[in-house]
Amino acid sequence: MNTSKISVLLADDHTVVREGLKALLNANGDLNVVGEAANGEQAVALAKKISPDVVVMDIAMPFMNGLMAARQILRAVPGVKVLVLSSYDDEECVKEMMAAGVSGFLTKQTAANELPQAIRNARRGVQSLSAGIAQRMRNQRQSSFTEACESKSPSQLTSRELEVLQLIADGSSNKEAAVKLGISIKTIEKHRQQVMNKLNIHEIAGLTRYALSRNIIERKVPQPLSRN
Repeated sequence: MNTSKISVLLADDHTVVREGLKALLNANGDLNVVGEAANGEQAVALAKKISPDVVVMDIAMPFMNGLMAARQILRAVPGVKVLVLSSYDDEECVKEMMAAGVSGFLTKQTAANELPQAIRNARRGVQSLSAGIAQRMRNQRQSSFTEACESKSPSQLTSRELEVLQLIADGSSNKEAAVKLGISIKTIEKHRQQVMNKLNIHEIAGLTRYALSRNIIERKVPQPLSRN
């Protein structure tokens, strides 16, 4: 690998998207895609293994979403930068990802024009936002969320509570969630109750709907029945 190039890890659950991004980035002489991940868990594992300069991260991915993966990568890999590239650009998504410490947030619609330079900016420690997102953030600073929105904001949840919320809403049992997070079932139950209390949602179906609405989990697309 040419060490003068900026090494990039792509994390997106759509193969076609990764292939397009790889071609786009490798066409730039100073960028080099060194790894690809199809979900958040793979992204964390690969980032720890290859220590890329920049991780380009989608938000809605199976097993572990981009928010949780970004938090883990930024904690575990010194010097790495995470850049969000997503179809979702609502205020809650942007707010949560920026609070997690990512170096920018771009929409997939602007990737061809903005992504290469945003990666270079991230490497230098300069933040990048798609124009529409930047404008909304400026507008948002001039107003405040309503009390109703704040009462159900994911920002009220700790990073561990968000992890538990994702796993439970995505169908994991308490035991399965405990294994995945490396903590006890009793601790999972405690976090689960705290999440329910904070969100004032007291059934799994409600948590799932909430997680889907905030892009904490990805909506599952039913697989067509095979014909024998």
